[in-house]
Amino acid sequence: MSRGLPRQSGNRGEDAAAAYLQGRGCEILDRQWRCRCGELDLVAREGDVICFVEVKLRKAGSRILPREAVDRRKQEKLRKTAALWLAAKAPEAPARFDVAEVFALPDGELRIDYLPDAFQ
Repeated sequence: MSRGLPRQSGNRGEDAAAAYLQGRGCEILDRQWRCRCGELDLVAREGDVICFVEVKLRKAGSRILPREAVDRRKQEKLRKTAALWLAAKAPEAPARFDVAEVFALPDGELRIDYLPDAFQ
């Protein structure tokens, strides 16, 4: 969830991203999974690949793209958190890191730009 937006807005963004993934045939395995290292917004399975999806919600017209908030430090935190998830739930599964950019449009609709394999 982005800073400055209420948790409810972040949940709305995650709901939209989960629905988008399910529409693509993905199975949602976990939402807001937490451990000592951090939180995973969404964990999905696409075929045999586990997708760790960072959801970033921004208002339309924001000066920075949502993907820009997933900087090197955030990526490292996600890698550590994902490693713990994999160790506990799917130790042999191939995995990737995706970013779901969710834009809140002026009319209240949400637009999703999905970036598979956004970082290594």
